[in-house]
Amino acid sequence: MSQVMSDPQHVDSDLLTEIAIAYYQDGATQEEISKKFGMSRAKVGRMLRRARDEGVVEITVKYHPVFSEKLEQQLIERFNLKRALIALDQPDDETQRQQVASLVSSYLASTLTDDMVVTVGQGRNIASIAGHVGVVPQRKCRFVCGIGGTHRSGNAINADHICRQLAKKYDGISETLYAPAYVEDIKVKEAFMKNGTVKETLDRARRADVALVGVGDMDENSHMVKLGWFTPQEIVEARIRKGVVGDIAGYDFFDSQGKKADTRMSDRVIGLSMDELRHIPTVVVMAAENSKALALLGALRSGVVDVLATSVSNALTILNLDQQMK
Repeated sequence: MSQVMSDPQHVDSDLLTEIAIAYYQDGATQEEISKKFGMSRAKVGRMLRRARDEGVVEITVKYHPVFSEKLEQQLIERFNLKRALIALDQPDDETQRQQVASLVSSYLASTLTDDMVVTVGQGRNIASIAGHVGVVPQRKCRFVCGIGGTHRSGNAINADHICRQLAKKYDGISETLYAPAYVEDIKVKEAFMKNGTVKETLDRARRADVALVGVGDMDENSHMVKLGWFTPQEIVEARIRKGVVGDIAGYDFFDSQGKKADTRMSDRVIGLSMDELRHIPTVVVMAAENSKALALLGALRSGVVDVLATSVSNALTILNLDQQMK
């Protein structure tokens, strides 16, 4: 379906609008438009692309609910999932993230019961679940950090901040993991893991009923690189030399087959590993960005994921990639 809007910021916005109306609304061909406006077909094509790029034309595809249900069922059967939560595609990452978060929030509202323990990861996707506005039932759950924290520039997406927000939302309690998410020396990590307070919190996280975690892709401009955890070179090396396609919960890295990869980035994060997540009854993995389809495929193949929350585009790409890469 097409919707045409004027754009007064451009001198020739009227022309763009006229051409867009002729093509998308009136059904004129590019040849007919080129004759009408006295320009080449190539220029008409460029104008139509510009109309889309500048927002003069917005194109959305509306999927019938039956289509979404079939897509969810395919994912459930293909990857042995408990649930698949698939949101319709949105025009930008933030809106997409909110749509997926809405589905996860509804899922939690319907499945959490009093006294459940939920271990929580970090990142913008998981933070959006806590920030989603909606009426939810009060649940006396305990929300436990499944990974340590970062410096204040990353506070809003820290597990501790997210746990506090979720506890407030569900009238539960939160538990902080008093450790950094990332250390440079494995000996420092081992010392933290032996600390009584840290060990007690991580043990509680390991025994959780539900885990909420995100999936990262191997982008040298990723949040973990911006935080200084890893260098762009380390990301590229892992991707090219080790075939790494993503990470789960910020801890373990894996390839497209879901197998854990040993990289220079391993053993630097204080939190729950893939092996530990496998023992949690319900692991909910959320990733809204369309750049993460391959990373999600690897995560699904790892056997860690019980509930997938993502977009229609990602769902379709995952199913296609899985078929092609068998």
